[in-house]
Amino acid sequence: MKITDIKTYIVGNPWKNWVFVRVETDEGIHGIGEGTLNAFARTVETAIQELSPFVLGMDPFQTEILVQRMVRDVYSDGGQIHKAAATAIETACWDIIGKATGRPIYDLLGGQCHRRLRAYANGWYRGPREPEMFAEKAREVVAHGYTAMKFDPFGANWRHMTPREEDLSVAIVQAVREAVGSDVDLLIEGHCRFSAAQAVKVGHRMAPFRPALFEEPVPHHNPLALVEVARHLPFPVSCGESFHTLQQFAELLRHEAVQILQPEPLFLGVLATRQLCGMVDAHYGVIAPHSAQGPVCSALCVQINACTPNFYLHEIFDDFNDDWETRIVTNPVKVEDGYITPSPLPGLGLDLNLEEMARHPYRQQNYLPLFRPGWERREGAASNVVSE
Repeated sequence: MKITDIKTYIVGNPWKNWVFVRVETDEGIHGIGEGTLNAFARTVETAIQELSPFVLGMDPFQTEILVQRMVRDVYSDGGQIHKAAATAIETACWDIIGKATGRPIYDLLGGQCHRRLRAYANGWYRGPREPEMFAEKAREVVAHGYTAMKFDPFGANWRHMTPREEDLSVAIVQAVREAVGSDVDLLIEGHCRFSAAQAVKVGHRMAPFRPALFEEPVPHHNPLALVEVARHLPFPVSCGESFHTLQQFAELLRHEAVQILQPEPLFLGVLATRQLCGMVDAHYGVIAPHSAQGPVCSALCVQINACTPNFYLHEIFDDFNDDWETRIVTNPVKVEDGYITPSPLPGLGLDLNLEEMARHPYRQQNYLPLFRPGWERREGAASNVVSE
């Protein structure tokens, strides 16, 4: 079998343009992948097109050599953009392998370890940044059957907060806890906002409401800052979605301070993410992959989570997206009573709906402006006011 063509597609929605690929073969089997990266859709699409000549004519079963050609052999490190493009093609190859063998990808990466995957809801808190709104929306999440949810209560803050902003953020966490009761896990999203001192300070104020974790409280570039926060809080911190190499994870893990890792498979790669799961297991840690991109990424995370013994939680937006966002694929990931049942279908278990995708074109302003007031509404950059 040989790769004969690689096609790219961009699908626009107000909060993020999604990038997809379709890899064709000379045996008529095709595979799909995703390379979404906030605010860089066309850039990743171009990178996919530039990397395609390195793998055209190759056997899609040879995923390790394919990745080496696209990453090692070009010599330059293009960071997240580079890896998102390479992983989009790699994912499509795994989809092809699954279809050719009649097996889901999780059977090719170790076999199914979990009959069901516990999911946590994200993207549910569209609306004004007020405790009452968060509480109301949180009750709706629980009504859907979820036992875990993630949210960012911090508005557009960066590095430090005024007393008023800190009080409001803590009040939102308190309101959500009181709304959902003690049996629901609350995952607090930090979006790399704070200095280590501010993260520790607000973390201690949130501690009475028993967060399950504090995600990326500080930027990922300096792992010692994250280690500092982790060692000063009475509950776990987590990170990983911004890393794009195994070496970055190895540097963090050697400090034995962070045991909840959230790799982005679209940046790390399919096989590398599975390898990371073993690395984390060696440090008695657990894995909760970042799954805040499009529906193909969601399906890929299901495949990885299903075959990972130290799987923790699966992130999902789908119940709180617009209806059309799941119609752009066949057989989208579904959550029932807070759990996902991995599909037994070959490969990723879904395909692109090209007709529906064509109804939602790319728009440059489709990205999450996380440091502008009102970003929580997920209406894209055009409807936000620049912070003064």
